[in-house]
Amino acid sequence: MTTANDAGIRKALVIGDGSWGTALALRLASNSIETTLWSAFPEQAKRIGDARENVKFLPGIRFPDNLHTSADPFGASEGVDLVVSVVPTQYVAQVAARFEDALRGDLPIVTASKGLEIDTFRTPSQILRRVLGERTICVLTGPSHAEEVARDLPASVVAGCEDEDFARLVQTAFNGETFRVYTTPDGYGAELAGALKNVIAIAAGICDGLGLGDNAKSALLTRGIVEIARFGRARGADVRTFFGLAGLGDLVTTCMSQHSRNRAVGEAIGRGKTLQQVLDEMSMVAEGVWTTKALFGPEANEDLVSMPIAEQVHAVLFEGKDPREAVLDLMRREPTGEMDGLFEGLDA
Repeated sequence: MTTANDAGIRKALVIGDGSWGTALALRLASNSIETTLWSAFPEQAKRIGDARENVKFLPGIRFPDNLHTSADPFGASEGVDLVVSVVPTQYVAQVAARFEDALRGDLPIVTASKGLEIDTFRTPSQILRRVLGERTICVLTGPSHAEEVARDLPASVVAGCEDEDFARLVQTAFNGETFRVYTTPDGYGAELAGALKNVIAIAAGICDGLGLGDNAKSALLTRGIVEIARFGRARGADVRTFFGLAGLGDLVTTCMSQHSRNRAVGEAIGRGKTLQQVLDEMSMVAEGVWTTKALFGPEANEDLVSMPIAEQVHAVLFEGKDPREAVLDLMRREPTGEMDGLFEGLDA
């Protein structure tokens, strides 16, 4: 089996010191890649480096000797073969701007952020290209909670990129005995799936908070994947992507897991808290909240794709609608065919 070093990946930079960024940095380091975890905050970079673990976001996981920390964009970027951006989507542009002069112009990038920019509806890869210029970008996404990946529990993800050679390079860099990486040419679809499933996860949490039972939650997940696949197809993505790891796989994990911040947001709201109360109590970002807002911004649903679940989540989060009334409105909709129009025109 080809190793990362065999493929020419000897030094990597992970931009973003949250739990997922830290888990991916640990994964690269475990494949004998000299890795630097970059933090936007010098005091946090020093704290992590001194403790040899990310006590704030991923406590209890010790850093190996080949995993370092830095808050200097230029020093962290020097001589790297691989760059991974793992920044909350609403901050990708301002963080990327700090690396504009530090990264080589021909250096491809991996993005592992999940979300949509509120005002522009851009995906993280689109934001990176806008700030850093046109370059090859691979989307790394799928069902992969940091808390489990960092502890070497088995997980599978997908590397999405039109450049098959780079997708395979990313696959080699991250692949391991407990972390299996597949490839797909549909990076855009994988990125949309990773963002939109968080909206459905909030709805799943609301189901939990209201105590609606397993039947309701199962129906929600099933209709949710159809909803986001329909939206993705209208945007030019391959509808099949939404029924793989990036879509269905990540949706199931995010809607069911105790680690899911988006599901937890929904559950708290279903139990009676306001969105602001929930956000005030959180130390990490729940991307689904801002993706929901982006979905109904001026640049978003220009094709008027039917997204009834997302519409109700938006009404609950941002319009003060009672969650129980939102559920009733979903159930009262005009009956339709289960997969109307979703797979028409696809090859057999």
